[in-house]
Amino acid sequence: MRLPTWIRQHLAALRALLVLTVLLGVAYPLAVFGVARLPGLKDKADGSLVKANGRLVGSSSIGQSFTDEDGNPLKRYFQTRPSNAGDGYDPAASGASNLGPEDVVDKLPDPRLVAAGKEDGDARRSLLTQVCARSRAVGELEGVDGSRPFCTPGGVGAVLAVFGPRAKDGTVPHPTRVVSLNEQEGVVKAPFVAAYKGVRVELARYGEDYARGLVVPVRGRAPARPAVPADAVTASGSGLDPHISPAYARLQAKRVAQARGITTAQVEALVKDSRTGRALGFMGEPVVNVLRLNLALDARYPARE
Repeated sequence: MRLPTWIRQHLAALRALLVLTVLLGVAYPLAVFGVARLPGLKDKADGSLVKANGRLVGSSSIGQSFTDEDGNPLKRYFQTRPSNAGDGYDPAASGASNLGPEDVVDKLPDPRLVAAGKEDGDARRSLLTQVCARSRAVGELEGVDGSRPFCTPGGVGAVLAVFGPRAKDGTVPHPTRVVSLNEQEGVVKAPFVAAYKGVRVELARYGEDYARGLVVPVRGRAPARPAVPADAVTASGSGLDPHISPAYARLQAKRVAQARGITTAQVEALVKDSRTGRALGFMGEPVVNVLRLNLALDARYPARE
């Protein structure tokens, strides 16, 4: 007896479901698991975990902070690049800030909340200000010039709102008012530049709308090639990058050597040994794994307490 068409269609769908379940739900996962157990792959499949003296200290594939309880960098260790993954290097919150190069204007905090010792949840630092603040902090930590183009000496984005009649090309040739957008009145004493095209520059006031002004970033006199490398002030796309550039490692070598009571040359030798070349000889850039470098330092040159 021939079954009705609708029953045959349902039976065919059921057979396909069972076959695909066995192949993709059982066989394929088991095959992947078996391959991951092969010598040479097992370590990576387990998370590239790193142990020191029998104790788990981290993963060579995921960055981590080397700071004290208050979040201050430990001078005896190399520091990793910034992270926007959760509270920092959180694998469950991997991701970037999603802020682009045109994100240059801060959302200022409510001074009443700041005066009360509270945090304004609506305030937000622009990508430019984040980069400027990080560069200034790294410069102070490493004893170098932390200035960057389009950054104020105070570590915020050097951005003006210029008001006045606009020319056909969109510029404001004869300003009537100029405001430093990222420098808040009551927080800084004076703007990073006193005047712009002959007009006195004002500090920004909380709650005032400057949207009608032309946003003008000011390059300033910082060197075209800052002393602080780019990877020291920007986070990776995943927020989990465990590597830094050789340039950033060299910048930190003197500080680490002083903290451990050894020579800079000794530290730089370890940096050279910890350096990894381009993948397959041509992809990416040479990098230094921070966790492995710090472990090598502890093993060879223990920090003085």
